Amino acid sequence: MKDTLNDFKVTDRQTFIKFLELLRNNFLDNPESWKNKTLPDFLEAFSSYTEDIQGYYDNMKLNVNADKPDWSTFADILKGATIYE
Repeated sequence: MKDTLNDFKVTDRQTFIKFLELLRNNFLDNPESWKNKTLPDFLEAFSSYTEDIQGYYDNMKLNVNADKPDWSTFADILKGATIYE
């Protein structure tokens, strides 16, 4: 089964590296699914989503403190920046 961004679990630095590979491949294979296709747009969304991610965690009842991030938090922010407006 092929790993996808939505089901891949980031738990440490090594899985974060694998996640980045999946993220890159997702962009190359499915650019139409990304709202932020340019680096400036992506970085703007990255910043905004970083600011708002605690709301996502709270709404999803995930019991994550974004002020104490781990590797999975960074992966969540990167995923969010692909679609965040």
